[in-house]
Amino acid sequence: MSFPKAFYRWRPHPWHGLETGENPPEFVNAYIEITPFDFVKYEVDKKTGYMHVDRPQRSSSHPPALYGFIPQTYCGARVGKLCPKAEKGDGDPMDVCVISERPITRGEIILRARVVGGLQGIDNGEADDKIIAVLKNDNIYGGIKDISELPEVLVERLRHYFTTYKMIPGEENKFSIEEIYGRERAFKVLKAAMEDYDEVYGAE
Repeated sequence: MSFPKAFYRWRPHPWHGLETGENPPEFVNAYIEITPFDFVKYEVDKKTGYMHVDRPQRSSSHPPALYGFIPQTYCGARVGKLCPKAEKGDGDPMDVCVISERPITRGEIILRARVVGGLQGIDNGEADDKIIAVLKNDNIYGGIKDISELPEVLVERLRHYFTTYKMIPGEENKFSIEEIYGRERAFKVLKAAMEDYDEVYGAE
């Protein structure tokens, strides 16, 4: 039995089987794992592509935006070199936070988003950037092109969340935000992640 070219006979792996986007690094696909309504950290299992429970959130802090990753990206050597204080990339797909005006309450969905900036994060010595994007065609945020155009409180919430979401009382916090950067720097980081992916997994 033959199938149309665009038809997937089997479910594609969210990391490897979906496209990076229609026009990366500006417009990307974001695979959403958790929402601002989740008390549990869900994450795609890298082997199977299915969602699994990574851990219940320890703190009362909620993610302030949709959170997931950009398909066919990899935080490897090139991404690591863009973060002077990091020893290497964290070996995961590039994380992305997507801001939308309307509440989106479910994960395991694909969004089209415009990249506007990012947070340069370091997690236990490894580069762990968080790309910041806005939902394409969003009625409030869709026209924003750079993180400087976002309300300061949104960026503040994102920074606060990531600097506290792994904190354990009595232990040293191993995650830090070194820099908040705009779209041009975000494009450079994302291009590096795409090149790292091609090197490790082969170009499509």
